[in-house]
Formats: sequence, C-alpha cells, structure tokens
Amino acid sequence: MRVIVDGAGVIVPAGSRALDAVRIAGAEVPALCADPRLAPYGSCRTCMVSIEGGDGPVPACTTPVAEGASVCTDDPVALQTARLALELIVGQLPESALDQAPERSELVRACRRLGVERSRFRGERDGERDDSHPYVKYDPKLCIACARCVRMCDEVQGTFALAMVGRGADTVLAPGSGGLWSESDCVSCGACVDSCPSGALSEPGLLDPRPLERTTTTTCGYCGVGCTLDVHTRDGEVAVIRPNREAPVNRGHACVKGRFAHGFVRSPDRLTAPLIRRGGALVEAGWDGALGHVAAELRRIRDAHGADAIAAISSARATNEENYLMQKLMRVAIGTNNVDNCARICHAPSAAGLSASFGLAGGTNPFEDFDRAGVFLLCGSNPTEAHPVVGARIKQRVIAGARLVVVDPRRTELAGYADVHLRPRPGTNVAVFNGLAAVLLDEGLIDDRFIAERTEGLEALRELASDYPPARVEEISGVPADDLCRAAELYGRGERRAIVWGLGVTEHAHGTDGVRALCNLAALTGSVGTADGCGANPLRGQNNVQGASDMGAMPDILPGYQKVSDADVAQRFGDAWGIEVRPERGLRIPEMFDAAVAGRLKALIVFGEDIAQTDPDSGHVRAALAACELVVSQEIFLSETASLADVVLPAASFLEKDGTFTNFDRRVQRVRPALDPPGSARPDFEIIRALGAELGVDLGCPTSAAAFAEMASLTPTFAGISHERLDAEGPIAWPCRSADDSGERALYRERFETPSGKAQLAAVPYAAPGEQPDADFPLLLVTGRRLEHYNAGTMTRRTGNLRLVPEELLELHPDDAGALGIGDGEAVRVASRRGEILVTADVTERVSPGQAFIGFHFPEALANLLTSQHGDEVTSCPEYKVTAVRVRSVA
Repeated sequence: MRVIVDGAGVIVPAGSRALDAVRIAGAEVPALCADPRLAPYGSCRTCMVSIEGGDGPVPACTTPVAEGASVCTDDPVALQTARLALELIVGQLPESALDQAPERSELVRACRRLGVERSRFRGERDGERDDSHPYVKYDPKLCIACARCVRMCDEVQGTFALAMVGRGADTVLAPGSGGLWSESDCVSCGACVDSCPSGALSEPGLLDPRPLERTTTTTCGYCGVGCTLDVHTRDGEVAVIRPNREAPVNRGHACVKGRFAHGFVRSPDRLTAPLIRRGGALVEAGWDGALGHVAAELRRIRDAHGADAIAAISSARATNEENYLMQKLMRVAIGTNNVDNCARICHAPSAAGLSASFGLAGGTNPFEDFDRAGVFLLCGSNPTEAHPVVGARIKQRVIAGARLVVVDPRRTELAGYADVHLRPRPGTNVAVFNGLAAVLLDEGLIDDRFIAERTEGLEALRELASDYPPARVEEISGVPADDLCRAAELYGRGERRAIVWGLGVTEHAHGTDGVRALCNLAALTGSVGTADGCGANPLRGQNNVQGASDMGAMPDILPGYQKVSDADVAQRFGDAWGIEVRPERGLRIPEMFDAAVAGRLKALIVFGEDIAQTDPDSGHVRAALAACELVVSQEIFLSETASLADVVLPAASFLEKDGTFTNFDRRVQRVRPALDPPGSARPDFEIIRALGAELGVDLGCPTSAAAFAEMASLTPTFAGISHERLDAEGPIAWPCRSADDSGERALYRERFETPSGKAQLAAVPYAAPGEQPDADFPLLLVTGRRLEHYNAGTMTRRTGNLRLVPEELLELHPDDAGALGIGDGEAVRVASRRGEILVTADVTERVSPGQAFIGFHFPEALANLLTSQHGDEVTSCPEYKVTAVRVRSVA
C-alpha cells in the first residue's frame, strides 16, 4: 500500500499499522509499549498521531492504515495527548529515572522528543532492587508497566515466567509468583532486558554509566543456530552483547549463552603464551620456539614413520577458513588424509544419511519454514535447551496451533507441549521410524504422485515396513501401539510437515539408519523438495560443525564433500595446491585413538576440541594421548586435553577472530573480531599458517577472505559466496554456484542431487544397539546438554552461568531411586563397564524407569568416562545415547 506520512509517500505492506508506516518513512514517534518483535498492545498512549479524516488522535501502534491514508506525527492535539500520557508515566518514577543517558533509555528519548522534563504528577512505586540473578537486574521503582518484558517472555521466548501484578498506578512487573528473580522460571534469554524502555531491567554491563565505545556485528560461537549478535565493547572488553534485531536467523532473540556468557573472554586463566612440556611440566615459551619444536617433531616423526603416523582433529568451534587451512596443512605440508572434526562424533550420520537419501549433506529447508509448519515430528532433540532460539520458535508455532509429535525417551519441555510423546527405549529409533512408515503405507497417508515421480525404492521399503506393525514396534521399543498410530496419523494427515532431529537420532550404533528412516517419512509424504513441505532438518550441535565438514576437514572428502577418491576432483585440488592428493581415506577420530594405542599413530594435533572430556570412553582417549610421541593442543584454556599435551598453543575465541561460520540450515555468515586476543594468543588462522611456514610450506591465503576465495574457486557449491558478498548482502546459503546466485534456501525443488535425480527410499532394518543392560549394569544412561552450559563447559563454567547451574546431576526415575534407596540430592556412584564417577542424584520423572540421564559439561563428573566405543556402522559416530550403568548410593 501507498501511505503518506507527514506529506511524504511510502510503500508499506498490506495490513500495516500507522506506527509501521511512520518507521518505514523514517519519522519518529515515541512508542514505549511497542517493540517490532511483539504484537501491538496500545497501553502507553505515547505514540499518538492523527490520520486525515479521523475523529482525533489515535495510537499509532494499534491503528491500521489503508491505501492512501495520510498520517501526521506532529499534530498539536496528538502531541499534547502523548505528552500528558508521558507525564503520567514519569510521575510514577523517581526523578533519577530521567538522569540516564539517552542512548541507554527509550524513556529518556521519549521525554526529550515530547519536551517532558518533569511531571506535574508525583507518586513513586515501592519495591526493593533485585540483584539475585547473575545477569538480570530489576529495579521495580523504574518500571512503567508497559508489559514489554512480559510479552517478550510470552510471545518470543514462550517461557511465561513474568507477570504484571497490582492494579492501576500500582501495576508493576513481578518474576514468577513475586519472589526473587533467581527463584523464578526465567531461562535467562535476556529478551526482557533487551526490550525494557525505562531501565527497570538491566544487566551488569549497563550498570556502568560510561558510554559504549564500539559495536561489532558477528555470529554467535555457541550452538549451531547461528544467531547474529551485536557486541558492544568498552575499554577493550565486552560490556554487553545483544541479539541483532535485523538478523534473518534469530530476529532479535538469543539465549543465556550467546546473550550473557561472554565473561570467559577475559577470564584470568586464559592461555596467553605458548607452553612446552619440559621435565613433565608445561612451561611458557615463545612462539618461535614452540612452533619450531612442533615442526621439528612432526618432521622427525614423518621421516621415521611416514606421513600417516600424524593426524589432526580440526575444530567445529573454529571458522570455515581455519578448518579449510587445517585440512590443507595436513594434505599439503604433511601429506596425509588423517584429518577429521567433531562432526564425526555428533552429526556424521546426518550428513551420510541426507547425502544417501537426497544428495547433499545438509538440511533441506530454511529455518523460516518452521514459521509455516503445520506439524512437527521432533526426534531425539531437546531444542529449548540445546538450540534455544529454535526451541522457542517451535514452541510459538505449537502455541499458535501447529501439531507436535515428540520422539524422545526423556520428557523434555517440548514433550509437554506435544500432541503425542513417544518414549522409545534408547537404541530403538529405527524400529519406531519404520513403524511410522508402516502405518503411513497401510493407511494410505502417502503422496502417491510424488513417490512415483520423484523417488525410488518404494517396493523394498514397503516389504521391509510390513515387518514393523505397531504391535511388534511396541515389543521392541516399548512405545504403545496406539500412540505410534496416533503419531503417524498426525504426521501423515498434517499440512506443511517438518521433521527435525538432533543427537538423539545420530549418536547410536545405527545412527545413519535412523536418519535414512526419517528421510523415508519425508519422502513418502512429499514433504521434501516441494513448496508445501517443510523438509528434513538436523539441528547441528556446535556453531560450525556444518562448516567444518563443508570445508573438507574429514578423512575422505575435500571441501564441498568432493571425494578424495574422485580422480578429477583430486586433480583439480592437486593442481591448485601443487601436490598429488592421495586417493585413500584417512583415519576417523575413533580410529586415530585406536591407532595411537596400537603404536601406529605417533603425533596428534588437537585443534579447539577437548577430546579428553567430550569423546567417548575417556580412559581410552587418555591412553591414546599418552601413547603419542607428540600431542599439540590449540586452545583458549588449559582444558583436560591441553593439560595432557606436549605443546599448547594459545588461540583466539570466536569474539577475537575473522571469518565465517555455517549454521544448521547451511547459511554462511560473517564472524568479525570485537576484541584482540589476550597476551600473545593468536587466531587459529595465523597459528596454522605459521606452522605451515615452519614446515617449509607456504599455505597461501594471507587473509581469511583469501582462504574462502581459494576454497570457493575449487568448490562448485560455494563458488558464488565471498566475504565481499556476505558483507554487502548478509548471510547466503549453499549451494550458491555463481555470483548472481542468491543461494538455495530450500533444496530439491526440481530434482534431487542423487545420480538418478530422485530421492532414495531406504529399507533399513532395526538392529540392536551396541550396548545392552544386564544384571550388573541394569540401567540405560543417556547423555546430553543442559541449557546453561555448552559442551565441555570450557567457556560457560567461567561465566555467571555457573551460578545458574553449579554442578552436574544424574536424573533417576523415582521407582529406580526408591528401589536403590537413593534420595533426591544424594551423592551416588555411577559405574559402567569402563569407569566410575561420583555425581548428585536428581530424582525426577523426566526419565523413564530403567533409564538415567546426565550432561557432560563438568570434568568433575566425567560422563564420557562411562560411555563406550560402540559406533555407527557407517560413520563411526559413537553411541553416546546407550550406556549400561549401575548406580549406588555413596552413603
């Protein structure tokens, strides 16, 4: 529509309100109860405008405009009305409320705009300041009762932890039931603080009155959602991090980690100088000495034992450019394909399954498609904790009417919103997914035309599915047959179906089969590669686990998933790099440990991963590290792994480096440095280039932009992406094959990327997990993530998040706890066939009888000392989700 604002014509979307038109026109009116992320509210009456032909002033935030409407923002009557409303608001506040800097307070800016210096009305709210929460600081005396905080919690985050209490002029915000903020259900996303216009809600970095000096827009370095953040710095330190409101991924939202957990950056135990082990102890050294020592040892080992006696574990935490350079270092400077990354131990089955079923190793649809999904099939994923912005978005869709089926042995938050919650025994996913396919086929809940035109393998799948009637699936998995049928009906009859999965699908002995069985469900219903379908989408765990694999940091592929065994591909890369690319697959991460223990692997470079804490069967990992003649760790802290290394190289955090990350929906996004690394720490990009030089090899790529450009020149799926385009246009999804290609957000609209161009239905039978309980180890342990912490906890345990969750807990069902004589909060010993740990019991019905759950964020409760080496038959991804244990009281 064309609307006139103060005499100037602007084009606005149909359905816009007057405030939308005013903002599009670049005009200004105060709007203290309005936030673009929220539905119109209309309580403060500070956004009054006049509309030609109207009866008088109207609130711009709630008043729709029609084609040709003329809006006036400086109408005297409207201004006087707004000024009176603002005086009434200010009259309830202490006079100091207007002493805040205008850039910190929307209220102060509104007062300046309307000429309100003080109020004719006086009254002051009661209430004591609440500083109980490590991040959210609340001063009720500054509350203007706009309810933006409550609505952000309800409409964006979906936690419903806040409320407005009181009546009339005494109305004020209250957390939870009115107690301390730290005792409420707040999940610390910071949305309330970000929206507060008056300063009633604040955070530590804003309590300092000094101005913020610089703002850097970058991408979050925690989970794989890929939130865009604005990092505000002061005196060379992070003061505040806010979600970028224009970001296409997170749309002005974030979680407790990305929003607040930045204190680790200046933690006093950051590594600031290289360390070399001498006489059994790690001592400080200069860069020349450390890199020279590493290069000399690598040359010695290569000369004595061959290039394949050396391996590197690249980093899902690092940038695309750093991962590209690391795999290039190993292939060019060392001469081996022994390079892998932690996708191996999390989402390698997703890449393998998606590639086999549809052709490409990434999710099929953009995150935006979740907004239109009519039904979600959420499997083995707890996004409200592991991917909070995604979890909040799914929750809002379900609240708005979308249907939800959850497949998870644990009762997660979203399971509480589900129409059907299937709770299979750990390790039986494939049987459940095959059972869902059987019901879809038997009930005719399939897209016959799509199957005939765009898939292959139906008859083999139909024959297999006939072996998985609901009754048999119940015998295998414990999922009631009626629930299985209801879940299949909901998914099959739903519109705009979305399948979403996490590590609860992949981290199994048959994880790739689980992914392929889910892809079957998407293809059978025509939910992938079509305008109506919302696809099949894995939620990647770490910030760049997608990108690390995209960049070829794997033993059998080069960038863009081009195989080392493909002669043409190898020739192209070899010509560019001046080497002969070896065609044989290198070692995967679990194979590296086995080879080290067996004496075949002599040197291991561990880049940005704490394998001694996060990889399965930690005792075996530590034995592998001890067996190596050289272990090099690139880290930001002296982690469990770094403490066992021979050389430790101090690296930069994500807030101190330049490059790109690729998020879970294949979106390449810029990473920009907001700070300098501490001491003599360096970005990993510089460390890898310098190590190459010490080895006598010029890796080229003087900048991260040059590294991306070199990779893109060799990789058709990235050929159209560059730092220059990303800076100018924002995030771009791969495949993007040319400079005029905008990137494929939704895949396979015309054909699948398989040799035949059709989706491949897979007949994958159920097979038992690698580990089984018995009389000695009767419980099945599942490991996973907590909201407040991240992976090894290296970063989050050095922030205020430690106050929120100070220790790890073992979740036990009340029936099991009662039978074992264990009380809630009691110390227990948890033992598996590999090790034993001490932890505190959390007696809860979140887990089923016969099962237990633990996170892996605390080295004091080393969960992976318990887990096994059983792995996915296709990718070697470990079976983290099935470990037989026994639990005993310490008392």
